[in-house]
Amino acid sequence: MNERGLRTVAIDLSSKEEIAALWEELKGREPDILVNNAGIYPFKDFLELDDAFFSKVMDINLKSALLMCQHMIKRRLKRGGVIINIGSIEAIIPFVEGMASYSISKAGVIALTRSLAKEYGKDGFRINASIPGEIITPGTKAVAKEITQLRLSLLKTGVLFSTRLPLKRGGQPDEVARIAVVLASDLSSYVHGALIPVDGGFLSA
Repeated sequence: MNERGLRTVAIDLSSKEEIAALWEELKGREPDILVNNAGIYPFKDFLELDDAFFSKVMDINLKSALLMCQHMIKRRLKRGGVIINIGSIEAIIPFVEGMASYSISKAGVIALTRSLAKEYGKDGFRINASIPGEIITPGTKAVAKEITQLRLSLLKTGVLFSTRLPLKRGGQPDEVARIAVVLASDLSSYVHGALIPVDGGFLSA
């Protein structure tokens, strides 16, 4: 625990057992805000998808969010709380080739958000999803480098993506975090079951 009273815990979110152990450790002091932000976005041609690859993407991107939501709602059923799930524009407008598994997983996150919002609003939960677009992170920089070096066929996709952005730039992680802060606070006390794009205008272009 640091000087601000914050504690960092590292677990494998693809492991049902580790997620359960985390919530057991939090018993009696469960957080009232949950942000499901874990995600991987590996490339693989749809015709080459295998069970292991697909399961890994789904376990980290969708199943972990489902399990984290399940634990929080179960443990705070009489008290409520805020859940913010992080989706993706790829779930709404698939744009990049070789990311079918990612798009499917994030579409599941959106469906999960809406289903839980409908069912558990009456129990004091506010549940929404943020839908980021091109956010510049170490991970996306690595993907861009891979595209440049190994996937020249996707360069055209990258150019087309850029021309579709009205703001003409990628987003910063802090710009996604600010929306999460708003959704977690009373500033959005009547926002529930919503999908909030943070995409530089991509979805509206």
